[in-house]
Amino acid sequence: MDGGDGDLLMQRLQAVAARVETTLGSLLPASSRPYARVIEAMRYASLDGGKRLRPFLAVESAALFDVPEDRALRAGAAVEMVHCYSLVHDDLPAMDDSDLRRGRPTAHKRFDEAIAILAGDGLLTEAFTVLSDPATHPEAAVRIDLVAALAQASGKDGMVGGQMIDISPERCDLDLQGIKTLQALKTGALIGFSCQAGAILGQATAEERARLVGYAADLGLCFQIVDDLLDVTSTSEDLGKPAGQDAEMGKATFVALLGVEGARAEAELLADAAADRLAAFGPRAATLRQLTRFVLERSS
Repeated sequence: MDGGDGDLLMQRLQAVAARVETTLGSLLPASSRPYARVIEAMRYASLDGGKRLRPFLAVESAALFDVPEDRALRAGAAVEMVHCYSLVHDDLPAMDDSDLRRGRPTAHKRFDEAIAILAGDGLLTEAFTVLSDPATHPEAAVRIDLVAALAQASGKDGMVGGQMIDISPERCDLDLQGIKTLQALKTGALIGFSCQAGAILGQATAEERARLVGYAADLGLCFQIVDDLLDVTSTSEDLGKPAGQDAEMGKATFVALLGVEGARAEAELLADAAADRLAAFGPRAATLRQLTRFVLERSS
């Protein structure tokens, strides 16, 4: 990505992230109610951090179909709530047992394990409240489609299923196809929903929706390979979370199976394939095409 395109993309990413932050803040207002502590934890887990990649994908995919941005931002906020819930639960001692997330204490360290679990539960369920609200789309059928798609991406055949594979005893012995399946569920499913969300809001054709699903599948795998590379080439300070955990736990990763150079080459192929999937959208998809290079070249 050349400097000009990269600068423009970063400006767009930052602008959308700021609007997502505002949307999340309004959907999760601070409270003085007796259960205010869990709301505080939900806000802690979801505000003031992260790349907001998933909401960005929702906003940019919606722009392909001229969807009003306020609707896309609500869908983006919903998927970000689910993503943040998953991070809260992943960090728990029963899962990855991490003390650091986005450069600050994880939710269970900042609060306690019980509140962190409830905060994750709260974020997950609140996401569906957001999608089912007429403010997200006036047509009930569209809202139902959004709810069903996010439930599919989040549940047993999506992120939860991927996490189950990740914590299973067989995780250390996965072959390359096994890792691709794991990551397509654990990471790729929510990225897939993010791209589908714009198409659902825009009531796109099945063909248009399929193109975005394919783009998301390639982009999600590229994202995970880069994550694996950063885990072995970066420091905890750079990443804002513990580095080298997968190697310490003996987990099979793209880097472990392909080597650093092989993993980089695979990520390059996936980034190019993702961009190619958008050809039919023409110039309208320029930002989504540029995003493939951003994901490939990111350093955190």
